[in-house]
Amino acid sequence: MYSEKVMEHFSNPRNVGEIEDADGIGEVGNPVCGDMMTIYIKVNDGKLTDVKFKTFGCGAAIATSSMITELAKGKTIEEALEISREDVAESLDGLPPVKMHCSNLAADGLHAAIEDYLNKSRST
Repeated sequence: MYSEKVMEHFSNPRNVGEIEDADGIGEVGNPVCGDMMTIYIKVNDGKLTDVKFKTFGCGAAIATSSMITELAKGKTIEEALEISREDVAESLDGLPPVKMHCSNLAADGLHAAIEDYLNKSRST
């Protein structure tokens, strides 16, 4: 059973879309369930000024994508890297055990986007 917060983020996901000139992009997926997630970040003065997502997957995958954007927006790179898989699930008042992999994807997608940003920053 999903919490009210999961249902709210699934029904009214926040920050859906793509950032055309994103500073970092993280793409993750789970081949077993077929969920695919792309997280886009925009960074200014070391802070995530915009975070958007595109997700193809179940309701829990959409809800966790929505929640990770809300958790990360406005945070510094260092603060955003500290957002854990458990933080995503707890912020949604929990997920059924069979859906915990969705929160893993959301946190992993954010971290991949930040890593992409850091790699691009080092090479310029």
